[in-house]
Amino acid sequence: MRIFTLIVSLSLGLAGCVSVTPERAKLELPAQWRFAPAQKNAVIDHTWWRNFGSEELANLVWAAQMQSLDIAAAEARIRQSEATARMVGAELWPNLGAQLDTRRSARLGGNVELADNTFGAGLAASYELDLWGRLRANRDGALASLQASAFDRDAVQLTVSAAVASTWLQSVALQERSAIGQRNLASAERLLTLVETRARTGAATSLEVARQQGLVATQRRALASVRQQAEDARTALQVLLGQTQVLETTSNRFATLSLPAIGAGLPSELLTRRPDIARAEAQLESADANVLSARAALLPSLNLDVGLSSGGNTLRRVFESPVYALAAALTAPIFNAGHLAAGRELAEARREELLANYRQNIVTAFGEVETALNATTRHDEQLAAQAEELAQAERALALAESRYRAGAETPIVLLDTQRTLYTTQDAAVQLKLARLQAAVSLYRALGGGWSRHARRAVRR
Repeated sequence: MRIFTLIVSLSLGLAGCVSVTPERAKLELPAQWRFAPAQKNAVIDHTWWRNFGSEELANLVWAAQMQSLDIAAAEARIRQSEATARMVGAELWPNLGAQLDTRRSARLGGNVELADNTFGAGLAASYELDLWGRLRANRDGALASLQASAFDRDAVQLTVSAAVASTWLQSVALQERSAIGQRNLASAERLLTLVETRARTGAATSLEVARQQGLVATQRRALASVRQQAEDARTALQVLLGQTQVLETTSNRFATLSLPAIGAGLPSELLTRRPDIARAEAQLESADANVLSARAALLPSLNLDVGLSSGGNTLRRVFESPVYALAAALTAPIFNAGHLAAGRELAEARREELLANYRQNIVTAFGEVETALNATTRHDEQLAAQAEELAQAERALALAESRYRAGAETPIVLLDTQRTLYTTQDAAVQLKLARLQAAVSLYRALGGGWSRHARRAVRR
């Protein structure tokens, strides 16, 4: 008894050592963004994809939310975490089992007088007193993992939505580039016919014909490349939607798509707007609990057992003389070849890894926002200049064609202006696409309207 008391007293003294002070990232956050003015409490609509002005895009994002296999896998991981949390939480409660048995014994040879029937019934309960919080730590760790799985699902939803939006925008832009290439190819072929006609009359040289034929071939090659990219974009969109059949999309005019203005809010608000940061924080909380559990495993454990049994040679006598038993066992680890100590070190090292990941997630998030803000700002500047460049290229081609038909301009000048217009039109579409995709990246970097305390509802 004295030994029992000594062990308990020593264990209570060691219990104070079983504690972990949660350590969080102490990173110096900027007061404002470098490429955007400070806006307190800037709100982003959780259906941000509607801000591009396309109903088709809204329908595709909704379909992806319903059909994406990545989201389905994330939902399955939540159910796994829920089951794990229930299993771990059950360890805090007593175990109760029932037993009913029967036995017949007789001497070999068939002597009926020596035959005997025995019936028995019993209840057994066992319970581990959570002296050092090991079981509670296991439960808290499982609940934190469950929360991390839910945040992971939200992060996957945001990633899928952004990927669908970006891929669809690319697909529409490639359709527009294909239309531009087709128009310019038709224009080049008409000009080739004109040059060949002039060559037959001696007004144009073979060199001029060859150059125009080369331009036609170049535009045909470029058009084929753009069409290939358009098909690849459609296939990528099909994969994002979890489909194997060819995806048919309506033709949207690229020029009608809106360039949304996005309020970035304050840098300090970003930590509560990103599901991936919330996931990393929940994983760190789970690691904290696992460290507590691993440290508590080094201390003695106290188990209580209660049993109730009864038996007889007939069923009617089974419950006539019940017998109960009470037992308490204090088990202390003495030698396990360092197994428990290694488990503690493993848990601590795992926590250090997750702490580094948590901090890296924060740094990465701020970098993504700054990059997206820089892209939207610089692309807006380029779009203003691009509009003037395109207008002048169209004017130059019209003048060159008029002067060439009048015989006042050489074919070389006409070819150059034609190539310039094609290049400018194609660059204008690519620049607007870059601006639209930068907006998608910014929405994603800012969390897409996600809230830690409320699951986003997806509306069509």
